[in-house]
Amino acid sequence: MTALTGPLRALAEQPAVRRSLPAIGTAGALGLAALAWWSFQTPPQRSLFEGLSDADKSAVVTALQASGISYTLNPDSGAVQVGDGDLQRARILLAGQGLPKAAPAGDALIANLPLGSSRAVEGETLRSAHETDLARTIEAIDSVKTAKVHLAMPDPSPFVRDQRPPAASVMLTIQSGRALSEAQVRAIQQLVASSVSGLAADQVSVVDQSGALLSGQGASADDKNFQLQLQAENRFRQALTTLLTPMLGDGNFTAEVHADIDPSESQSTRESYPQNDRALRSEEGNKTTSATTNAPAVGIPGALSNQPPPPTQLASQAPAQTPAAPAAKADGDSTETYSRSFDVGREISVTHNPEGRLHRISVAVAINETGKKRSPADVAAIEGLVKGAVGFDQGRGDIVVVTSRPFAPVEVTATSFWDKPWFMPLARQLGALLAALLAFLFVGRPLMKALKGDKKAAAGDAAETAALTGAAGATLPPPPVTLDMIETAPSYEARADLVRNFVRQDREKASLVVKQMVETR
Repeated sequence: MTALTGPLRALAEQPAVRRSLPAIGTAGALGLAALAWWSFQTPPQRSLFEGLSDADKSAVVTALQASGISYTLNPDSGAVQVGDGDLQRARILLAGQGLPKAAPAGDALIANLPLGSSRAVEGETLRSAHETDLARTIEAIDSVKTAKVHLAMPDPSPFVRDQRPPAASVMLTIQSGRALSEAQVRAIQQLVASSVSGLAADQVSVVDQSGALLSGQGASADDKNFQLQLQAENRFRQALTTLLTPMLGDGNFTAEVHADIDPSESQSTRESYPQNDRALRSEEGNKTTSATTNAPAVGIPGALSNQPPPPTQLASQAPAQTPAAPAAKADGDSTETYSRSFDVGREISVTHNPEGRLHRISVAVAINETGKKRSPADVAAIEGLVKGAVGFDQGRGDIVVVTSRPFAPVEVTATSFWDKPWFMPLARQLGALLAALLAFLFVGRPLMKALKGDKKAAAGDAAETAALTGAAGATLPPPPVTLDMIETAPSYEARADLVRNFVRQDREKASLVVKQMVETR
């Protein structure tokens, strides 16, 4: 340590260095204070995006440099980091420029296709370009963050029995806090199916980042019924909100709807034959006429005279288109045979009750009484409006309840001052100022005091030397210089002065000392 600190101590004892030490100490104290200010003033760094490729990192860095946003590169992960206050502004800027680009566009893949590629390489490149273009198209949907499309295109076969239909799968990363509706999922299926020849929409599987199947293939009946119930309840709730908000004001009412959906599907066929619903289709017959039908009454009056002719004897009816057997004839009678065919009326009724029919609906509406209490007539009028909005059917067993009560006051949780957005920047500013003051007070100021003390001590030594000088201006002879004083001189200049004084005092002794030194060497 002595060998290391000796040259530094000798350098510090030089007159020019000693004169500049106060300025050096002041500059060091100010630099230390500035370093403390900068360390506390610099905001924490946050990564813009995770898992970027090198090409995307280069494009992002170029865009940040052009916009004047400072950035750093994490030495461990290589991620591009910006200040906490510039994070959102940088992301918005990069999104406006289409960065980062997760994959090249399809036309770029085709343009970079090398000449002389084999048919298999060309086919795979074209399929990859097709998948990339479909993914970019799906990402245009607001709720979709990223998309990945896989197409399964079987090789064509000359045999019909060996041909297989194409299929596709879509992997979606949904934006945070967003969800895709069933209609949007069907639209994605139709988009992919319409872009691939021979691909059916039901052969497109859509999966999100959590592994949930969104396309509905293999969904259970309970899930379908639950979704149907939610859709019905949301539709009724939206109708109530649209109706009551202009009248009562936003936040002055709450409405809850429960829809009872019948998940069963039934179909019945009924065939009936109405009574007294007949129509004569055909008629055949013979007419028998008695010879005495128009004969005048003759004979002796009495019980046996003027008798009506005997009844006509008809044969039993036969089925349609079957000739009747001739009836027995009486003497002098003519026989007429009939054959009649009737069509009986028949009614067929088919009843089909579809799945998901609304069985019953229950509605509860609570109204806030902000001022004067509402009369029963006003409540009844609002209840009538609610019934009309939801399609109330008493025969179906619907229930609608409307009540008016004061709402409980909402307790607003006071936000602590350290959770305010202005607290952390202010804390960083005050911390930086405090660190700078502490560095100046405990490091810079003691150093400056020490340097001033050294100057005062040197001035005291000079005054003491002047006091030794005679009042009349006569200078006292300097003290004799010895070899021990020369060897223990603190600096080079002091040693040189002592050597000069030693030579002036005794030249012969000085020459002997020099001679001994030369002979020793």
